[in-house]
Amino acid sequence: MTELLRWARHHWHRLMNGRTQGDDERSYNYSSLLACGGKSPQTPRPAGKHRVVIPHLQGFKDEYERFSGTYVNNRIRTTKYTLLNFVPRNLFEQFHRAANLYFLFLVVLNWVPLVEAFQKEITMLPLVVVLTIIAIKDGLEDYRKYKIDKQINNLITKVYSRKEKKYIDCCWKNVTVGDFIRLSCNEIIPADMVLLFSTDPDGICHIETSGLDGESNLKQRQVVRGYAEQDSEVDPEKFSSRIECESPNNDLSRFRGFLEHSNKERVGLSKENLLLRGCTIRNTEAVVGIVVYAGHETKAMLNNSGPRYKRSKLERRANTDVLWCVLLLIVMCLTGALGHGIWLSRYENMLFFNIPEPDGRVLSPVLTGFYVFWTMIILLQVLIPISLYVSIEIVKLGQIYFIQSDVEFYNEKMDSTIQCRALNITEDLGQIQYLFSDKTGTLTENKMVFRRCSVAGFDYCHEENAKRLESYQEAVSEEEECTDTLSGSLSLGSVARPRAQSCRTAHSRLPGKPLAQLSGSTSAVGNGEGSGEVLHSRQAAFSSPIETDVVPDTRLLDKFSQITPQLFTRLDGAAQSAPLETLYIMDFFIALAICNTVVVSAPNQPRQKIGLSSLGGMPIKSLEEIKNIFQKLSVRRSSSPSLASGKDSTSGTPCAFVSRISFFSRTKLSPPVEDESSQMDEIPQASNSACCTESEAENSDVGLPIDSAEALDGPPPLASNLCYEAESPDEAALVYAARAYHCTLRSRTPEQVVVDFAALGPLTFQLLHILPFDSVRKRMSVVVRHPLSKQVVVYTKGADSVIMELLSVASSDGTNLEDQQMVIRERTQRHLDEYAKRGLRTLCVAKKVMSDTEYAEWLRNHFLAETSIDNREELLVESAMRLENKLTLLGATGIEDRLQEGVPESIEALHKAGIKIWMLTGDKQETAVNIAYACKLLEPDDKLFILNTQSEDACGMLMSAILEELQKRTQVSPELASPRKNFPQPPDPQVPGRAGLVITGKTLEFALQESLQKQFLELTAWCQAVICCRATPLQKSEVVKLVRNHLHVMTLAIGDGANDVSMIQVADIGIGVSGQEGMQAVMASDFAISQFRHLSKLLLVHGHWCYTRLSNMILYFFYKNVAYVNLLFWYQFFCGFSGTSMTDYWVLIFFNLLFTSVPPIIYGVLEKDVSAETLLQLPELYQSGQRSEEYLPLTFWITLLDAFYQSLVCFFVPYFTYQGSDIDIFTFGNPLNTAALLIILLHLVIESKSLTWIHMLVIVGSILSYFFFALAFGALCVTCNPPSNPYGIMQKHMLDPVFYLVCVLTTCVALLPRFVYRVLQGSVFPSPILRAKYFDRLSPEERAEALKRWRGTAKVNHVASKYASQSAAKSGRPRPGPSVAMKSATVCTIEQSTRETVLDLGYSKPGASTMTEPLAS
Repeated sequence: MTELLRWARHHWHRLMNGRTQGDDERSYNYSSLLACGGKSPQTPRPAGKHRVVIPHLQGFKDEYERFSGTYVNNRIRTTKYTLLNFVPRNLFEQFHRAANLYFLFLVVLNWVPLVEAFQKEITMLPLVVVLTIIAIKDGLEDYRKYKIDKQINNLITKVYSRKEKKYIDCCWKNVTVGDFIRLSCNEIIPADMVLLFSTDPDGICHIETSGLDGESNLKQRQVVRGYAEQDSEVDPEKFSSRIECESPNNDLSRFRGFLEHSNKERVGLSKENLLLRGCTIRNTEAVVGIVVYAGHETKAMLNNSGPRYKRSKLERRANTDVLWCVLLLIVMCLTGALGHGIWLSRYENMLFFNIPEPDGRVLSPVLTGFYVFWTMIILLQVLIPISLYVSIEIVKLGQIYFIQSDVEFYNEKMDSTIQCRALNITEDLGQIQYLFSDKTGTLTENKMVFRRCSVAGFDYCHEENAKRLESYQEAVSEEEECTDTLSGSLSLGSVARPRAQSCRTAHSRLPGKPLAQLSGSTSAVGNGEGSGEVLHSRQAAFSSPIETDVVPDTRLLDKFSQITPQLFTRLDGAAQSAPLETLYIMDFFIALAICNTVVVSAPNQPRQKIGLSSLGGMPIKSLEEIKNIFQKLSVRRSSSPSLASGKDSTSGTPCAFVSRISFFSRTKLSPPVEDESSQMDEIPQASNSACCTESEAENSDVGLPIDSAEALDGPPPLASNLCYEAESPDEAALVYAARAYHCTLRSRTPEQVVVDFAALGPLTFQLLHILPFDSVRKRMSVVVRHPLSKQVVVYTKGADSVIMELLSVASSDGTNLEDQQMVIRERTQRHLDEYAKRGLRTLCVAKKVMSDTEYAEWLRNHFLAETSIDNREELLVESAMRLENKLTLLGATGIEDRLQEGVPESIEALHKAGIKIWMLTGDKQETAVNIAYACKLLEPDDKLFILNTQSEDACGMLMSAILEELQKRTQVSPELASPRKNFPQPPDPQVPGRAGLVITGKTLEFALQESLQKQFLELTAWCQAVICCRATPLQKSEVVKLVRNHLHVMTLAIGDGANDVSMIQVADIGIGVSGQEGMQAVMASDFAISQFRHLSKLLLVHGHWCYTRLSNMILYFFYKNVAYVNLLFWYQFFCGFSGTSMTDYWVLIFFNLLFTSVPPIIYGVLEKDVSAETLLQLPELYQSGQRSEEYLPLTFWITLLDAFYQSLVCFFVPYFTYQGSDIDIFTFGNPLNTAALLIILLHLVIESKSLTWIHMLVIVGSILSYFFFALAFGALCVTCNPPSNPYGIMQKHMLDPVFYLVCVLTTCVALLPRFVYRVLQGSVFPSPILRAKYFDRLSPEERAEALKRWRGTAKVNHVASKYASQSAAKSGRPRPGPSVAMKSATVCTIEQSTRETVLDLGYSKPGASTMTEPLAS
């Protein structure tokens, strides 16, 4: 009975507390459905501050019922409805809309006999149709979710049964908190569970989180401390511990709790011990875990909220005008009521006009006027357009369809196109005024390429590596030319030179496949029989050849070769005998290799890890030994399909052990030779896989002499690959750089890291602790025990601004070392500044040596922080800060992150469109500024102001000084002076250039204070571009919110990573870039694109079209409703304001519902005022949307006045024509309806700027449908609307020439003013849009010739080029170098045409026509 009551209570809670908001209209892949399934309709019950998890076992039955038995099970339900509540709940939701409530009120009102205007059934028809269509749509959507939920809930997993004492098959929906679950490789995790056992000997479980966050790289999770040492699988019956953890929350990066044994000993739990629902087990034969969160309380379900609901600016404007229409309706109804009362008072004693009630009473004129007021409300209800909002939704769906169908948004390399996740803000794309952009991965490729490094104060330029990058760029540009010549099978054994790899690399991949698609996979060919297959199609994270192939610097390699085992034999006692620089070089590369969370895997196997724990340290000398090792490995991983086979499919060679061959055969490096040409000849071609074979990795380094390469050759290479899978591209780049210097990361477990270090052989570092990166510390550290010195060493890497503040001298025996440290610090800082000026991302690397006593003391405090549930993050940060101090600087790295293709051109076009662009980045100031110049966010002649202070007062004073200087440079008022005028005036002609502002993260914190917000906004209003450096995710969102709320402007935020999510959600429009940092930004965005360059067309073309279409369509709806309703209103003057109509009620209803509803929808979907080509050539046309020129309050009132005029003509022309005749009321109303239909449809023809056959077909179809309905209705529906009789009215009129004359004359007179205005507007005072439309009528040759004749291009370009050169010379900046992507001739032609058009259309700004190239990075 208890179970039954709990079941009933649980389902009643779910039924009554489901969400009423609309579900997210996104599509999921299967894996993400398993993780999220859709939006959770129930809010999880609070379980208190902590959660106690008791094992679901017989011995814990009573305690389990008290704790775990009260938590929700693993069943998910993302549907909103059931068979019982569908109708009431759907109606309840639909009547949340004010429009539906309004029309429901009219339906109820029409049932009141005294105010009845129509037949009761007629007034219900429009509302019933709308409610039914929406209910069917909602029902189908919910049924689709129901089927998906059922499929997921019925998936099978292995759950331990306390009755049967074994693991049994169980549906996901029956899993509960406290259950023990056993999962095998490639299974999907059904619930959040703590990992208790893994078949991996090191207690590691690899998971893939692509179904949760879109990241495909493997992540490591480890068994709870104390269980990893067990040799056998954990036995649930012997499990006597309990778990206490935090309550369910949506933080994927946090898990706090502890496992308490029966002896009260506690073991801390963290996110490293938690397996999340929706992730996939990889690389591990089997795991066992205990469920801590199930169903809707899992982190995946709690995170599945989707983007916040946003209402477009145009829709808000339309809602305001609907209120004006309501006011107009009230005025018209009051006029009718007052008129009827006055008219009736004249005949108060004449019963012929004042008919008594059934009881004999005669109503007073006042009371009758009151009733007529409500009758008029019913009669004129069409003034409030019920079909407007439905039509807007349909139009937006059509616009979304055409946006997603645009082939120019398709990215072939990523096989992705644009995603429109928000269906209700398409028109906002055409009104953006401020754009906030992330840098890394958004403006840049997020392909981190190791370029330079500084070790022990010496800079190593890696010039050969720079040349390799240039050759790689040429290879990419030639890829298309080589694709056509691809044929035959692939060969992995072919060898070529990197200098000639542009075509050879392309030839070595699958036909028809792009280079990037195969760069991270190994392509298999047949075994000589012609068969072939792709074994591993998944691209490894951050593993393109440009990232993985690093050419060492010869000077550094020369010093590196001096590292020998003899040099470090006395490290523990005579460390000073070794050269300091050599020690630094060794520690530097060790830090690059191990100070990370990189996972080592093998790409030619289905997610199988290369493990080294069972391999000895002795060299392998015979094939028999190889076979023995392989047999051991095969027994250990016998359940793995790939390892069980024991073959590498690409080569037919055993693959579990071959990576060890070169590992055991290291010899001392010979001194490097100086002949670089001979070195280049010895470079083999990079493997098709991003993960190079060991033999290739060892011999592919420039600077490694031939004899050294031969010396390193051990047994013949067996083509085993190593692949590094990193959560960050920076980490991957540093690991690949270390590998280039033969400091190769070979294996990583929770207990140790194995590094193959040049001539020293394998070095096994005992991994004591990992202190992960966070945005507060801005660094990460690893604590290891050094295999040579046996000391506890802390290796730290992080932002230079942070590491430099933590440096100290570890020596206490003199000042010589202290002086050396100061010199190294000063030199490294100079190198960092130089790297930043070149646009490189910089990191500092440092270390610290601890005594065992110091480490033990720190460990005690750290253990307390790890086992704490409350404030664990704060305690861990404090513990890390106690450790990360008194560091010794080893060196710094410079990593290049290249600009994406088309970024400079896109930013230049957006600038011309009047969009102010802010760059919000976490990079340092110099790097961000250099990238800003490279992408044309800043121009060489811009005046750059840097805001970098240490206090709030200093920040305010500096902003005041900058403002004063800016006001002296220009004589115009900034944008802030008039926030509603969204565009600042051009600068003074005598003051060249624009202003740019750079502000650092610490100063930004001061500027965001309430006391300085207004001053900060005033300063930024004078600047065309703003760069915020070292900005945290929270600061990014605060900046966007500040600008949006205080300046009342339309904002857009674009980013690609999890740190951009808050900024994306705060902005009016959020754009996610699907790149290499997962899908968090995409899942939180309104639109998702694959490259930044797509943004220009999305805004300038589709945004402009969507805004223009919807604006004109909404105005047209108001126009046609007002025009038609006024016909009924004018008739009231001739019927005593009685509330009657001169047309049949069925015709009245269908006029808006059927005859005039489709043409505006087609207009809203297909209208193009200007072609896409012209809009891209003339970005300035976008400013019409920013100024809302298509839909201004004045435009709305002019449209209503035009509707009033047309209704007057449409009524009185037929009235005077038939005056004095004996026609009845419906015969008089028929020409009015016909003329009104023709006027309304032809009005749309006049307003259309791109009539197509679809437009004309729909318009003609609407006219024909009206005549068909009128003829059929007059012939068949004689008694449909008693006592009226519409029999034969249309038939008679169609035989009367006067009818045709009246319709034609009325239409011409009504539309003449509108037609004359449009003609004069296009010829006498054309807008920029109309002028641009002129070029669409010309052929490409005629257009180019017309533009050239019209503007004198050559002179403008000559002056601009000369001015740009002078500005660059005065600023002292170098001219653009070869590393900057050159613009194609086509782009230059487009820009040239754009400048000419700007001059002609009056958009020219002094200095804006200056065309200069970006500064070389």
